[in-house]
Amino acid sequence: MPASFNQFVTEAITGPVPDPPGVKLVKEGLKVKHPVVFVPGIVTGGLELWEGHPCAEGLFRKRLWGGTFGEVYKRPLCWAEHMSMDNETGLDPPGIRVRAVTGLVAADYFAPGYFVWAVMIANLARLGYEEKNMYMASYDWRISYQNTEVRDRSLSRMKSNIELMVSTNGGNKAVIIPHSMGVLYFLHFMKWVEAPAPMGGGGGPDWCAKHIKAVMNIGGPFLGVPKSIAGLLSAEAKDIAVVRTMSATHPCASLGRAITPGVLDNDIFRLQTLQRVMQMSRTWDSTMSMIPKGGDTIWGDLDWSPEEDYAPSIRKQKKIDTQVVNKDENGSMASQRKLKNYGRIISFGKDVAFAPSSEIERIDFRGAYKGCSVANSTCRDVWTEYHEMGIEGIKAVAEYKVYTAGSLVDLLEFVAPKMMARGSAHFSYGIADNLDDPKYQHYKYWSNPLETKLPNAPDMEIFSLYGSGLPTERGYIYKFSSSADCYIPFQIDTSADDEDEDGCLQDGVYTVDGDQTVPVLSAGYMCAKGWRGKTRFNPSGIRTFIREYDHSPPANLLEGRGTLSGDHVDIMGNFGLIEDILRVAAGATGEELGGDQVHSDIFKWSEKIKLQLLELLTAIAFWWKWPSPDKCLSAWMLED
Repeated sequence: MPASFNQFVTEAITGPVPDPPGVKLVKEGLKVKHPVVFVPGIVTGGLELWEGHPCAEGLFRKRLWGGTFGEVYKRPLCWAEHMSMDNETGLDPPGIRVRAVTGLVAADYFAPGYFVWAVMIANLARLGYEEKNMYMASYDWRISYQNTEVRDRSLSRMKSNIELMVSTNGGNKAVIIPHSMGVLYFLHFMKWVEAPAPMGGGGGPDWCAKHIKAVMNIGGPFLGVPKSIAGLLSAEAKDIAVVRTMSATHPCASLGRAITPGVLDNDIFRLQTLQRVMQMSRTWDSTMSMIPKGGDTIWGDLDWSPEEDYAPSIRKQKKIDTQVVNKDENGSMASQRKLKNYGRIISFGKDVAFAPSSEIERIDFRGAYKGCSVANSTCRDVWTEYHEMGIEGIKAVAEYKVYTAGSLVDLLEFVAPKMMARGSAHFSYGIADNLDDPKYQHYKYWSNPLETKLPNAPDMEIFSLYGSGLPTERGYIYKFSSSADCYIPFQIDTSADDEDEDGCLQDGVYTVDGDQTVPVLSAGYMCAKGWRGKTRFNPSGIRTFIREYDHSPPANLLEGRGTLSGDHVDIMGNFGLIEDILRVAAGATGEELGGDQVHSDIFKWSEKIKLQLLELLTAIAFWWKWPSPDKCLSAWMLED
């Protein structure tokens, strides 16, 4: 068929298709100005083999990740062996070297026909961009951020390439475009590049101010994602949990979509697919960077959460008629809505998820006895850390009944001590009391925005660009089997549904507003409040902007993944997002884009989070000079 056939049919159904952003902006006279740097996230960057075991004969420099995934089906055990890291060091196993693909091809497409950065690159090219002013900062997304430098010098290469592009493009500062976990990776980079050697890149305290115009974060899990907990606890999330109970194929997301050709209990690995996935993914230190950060202060506790009044019908009504929603939120109808216990990220049993906290009897799992191995000898080749817990340890986890963000790290340290021992050396999940404490100069804090300061770069801008309007995983109802034997003892209870027609519990998963992977709270809070104005996390007052893109599904099948999508990956083809990025690359500021563009309740939810945003001495000074204690307290909580 002619290449234009899809467009011809689409226009016949829905009318003329708008010009792609690159074409539109060329007509407006926009041209290349700032060099751009793409920072891919987890999963989307290609990995290729440089050294392997005999089973990988003939695969030198062939992609093991990204591409056709043919090796998954041809030799799955060999593939899993080569995609795994050393369980002790988190680095290469003996005799295996898998490295990131370089160049724009590293992450333009995840698989044939499934774009990641390709649409954005094509639109930038229409503006005049090419490889001399575009750079894909690819890295091995499996290993910890600091280890990408230790092993591959990935951070040094990003530093050198940014410096080169700035110097060869008339001194124009770079626009950085990270996506997903790449947002956390670049947050780490901004601390690394200015920190003194040997821990840092030695660029000095003004490197970011000299080299970066704007950081345009796409779908950033700044404060982590609850979805990571389900992945680490039971190697599943909503898509995988549902497909276990089905007898047909299902389009699983992320890792599941890539390596699950059918029912997960059917054996492509000859024995327990999910166990193989868990065994492999628990060696990837990067997954631990996305554990929820900030504890109960950010995510809520047994009785409270910032999004507790979220309801899909209210959001839909807000989209139709703002006045009706305001009346509902401020009037008597609001008090009649049942608040959701989103702070309960893991609940063992639907009754526990709904019960008043005073009625939940819990037995502390910390320090519980780990008895004899539950695994028999036939399970040894799919070893997971559950095999060392024994039935007593497994029961202790379930008897604690409910876990909030404040107890998740303890939970993971109990069920996966080897994994967390590695992760704890590279990542942290708390809130800093005093950011001037010398301990926060260590790299383990650099990717946590609640334990580090932004650079001293007042002319730089930070954007949070993300989708909204899609149900996004926030909490889980679990069940466990005391006779797990070879199997993972915990599973999402897909029979648990909310009886309330306006409920957010379906197939054992609580959902809130987001992009189907990252909740709005995680993607938006730092730019909405944590960094807004001069705060202790943003002492130089870098300007921050939120640009939300409300999800609209494709108008028809021929439109593919849509030009108005808010999905975590499909948003990379969203015309509105691409236009915003192109305008900034051509020289626009956040104010010139129109400032904030918000469809969710991110500002309202952010106000509910009681987090100290000024250093204590500054707050005392405010109290001393402010005319009203109430106004002083407001300034302390908000901004300078």
